[in-house]
Amino acid sequence: MEKTSTPDLCDIHADQLKVLTPVFNSYGGRSNFFGQVVTVKCHEDNSLVKQQAATPGKGRVLVVDGGGSMRRALLGDMIAENAVKMGWSGFVIYGCIRDCDEIAALDLGVKALNTIPVKTEKRGLGDLNVPITFAGQTIHPGDWIYCDNNGIVVAKRKL
Repeated sequence: MEKTSTPDLCDIHADQLKVLTPVFNSYGGRSNFFGQVVTVKCHEDNSLVKQQAATPGKGRVLVVDGGGSMRRALLGDMIAENAVKMGWSGFVIYGCIRDCDEIAALDLGVKALNTIPVKTEKRGLGDLNVPITFAGQTIHPGDWIYCDNNGIVVAKRKL
């Protein structure tokens, strides 16, 4: 995977980027990742996250709007391991994850608000590929997201 610096992208493509508010921590083994966006909107139920991680990722990034909940983890090691096998580039989660030490050992980018050991209830609730809004920006399915230790930026097209 090519390295793409978010500061460089901001310098070159400032008029084409949306910059997310810096509220995320990095948990995956890959700190620099990017890809086309698939969105999931869910609240304390990671059924759709698990389902999507089991499909071919094709280098895409699953962007999850968990409503900023700090009560349940939307990603754990088993889903993350499956995502690596299926070719996902990473996850950006507006919510929490768990199994952070195991996830840190994977070749996967993971940005989330924090960690919590509590799993979600599986009720099959959530929305796939809808516009989602968090961290000061609206992200659409098919957008391109670029993440590194400097921040997260979103563009309408691949840069």
